[in-house]
Amino acid sequence: MKLFVGLGNPGPKYARTRHNIGFMAVDQIASDHGFPSFRAKFQGELSEGRLGGERVVLLKPMTFMNLSGQSVGEAMRFYKLESTDVTVFHDEIDLAPGKVRLKAGGGHAGHNGLRSIHQHIGPHYDRVRLGVGHPGRKEAVPGYVLHDFPKADEGWLDDVLRGIGDGAVALAEGDGARFSNAVALRVAPPRSSGGAKPAKAAPPEPEPEPAPEPEPDRRNPLQKLADRFK
Repeated sequence: MKLFVGLGNPGPKYARTRHNIGFMAVDQIASDHGFPSFRAKFQGELSEGRLGGERVVLLKPMTFMNLSGQSVGEAMRFYKLESTDVTVFHDEIDLAPGKVRLKAGGGHAGHNGLRSIHQHIGPHYDRVRLGVGHPGRKEAVPGYVLHDFPKADEGWLDDVLRGIGDGAVALAEGDGARFSNAVALRVAPPRSSGGAKPAKAAPPEPEPEPAPEPEPDRRNPLQKLADRFK
């Protein structure tokens, strides 16, 4: 069994912000794979279903970002899971917009949601880092991640979310490479290999006409002899 956690803040005010891309990711998985409606549980919203052969719980903590670990810890203990059964989807300012990277364990890099999860279950859980870009200045980060995605980002954002839905079964089954490939196929699909058209073959040259056959010599012997002395 796996626990997929999407990080974000509750309420319509934050629904389309960069900080809520984790919520968007688990919503996409639920929609694409026929999970039932989310219900309130563990200080969050939860839905259970299957991805391939794996039973998976989708969780969106409703505690606000900096207390996310409370909800995650409750769910993990209820289902008797290890921290390594948990995968967290979160915004990542150190990745360019549209980039998606998997990471197993490690630090929280100042992310308030991850910091809280560290406090409740430790650092040994998997992460799906969803690049949203950096504003360029450290002091601008809080306002940046709490700002809605601009219209210019809607294209790549939709591709990333659809790719996550495509690769969700692979992720649940522990195949990170296949998951990453599914996302890449949405974000940067291969171009069709349309090279230059082959040149048309030159038309065959006409065969030379056969030489006309010589007419038969109808001269009598006397004429032939006379012609020799002309």
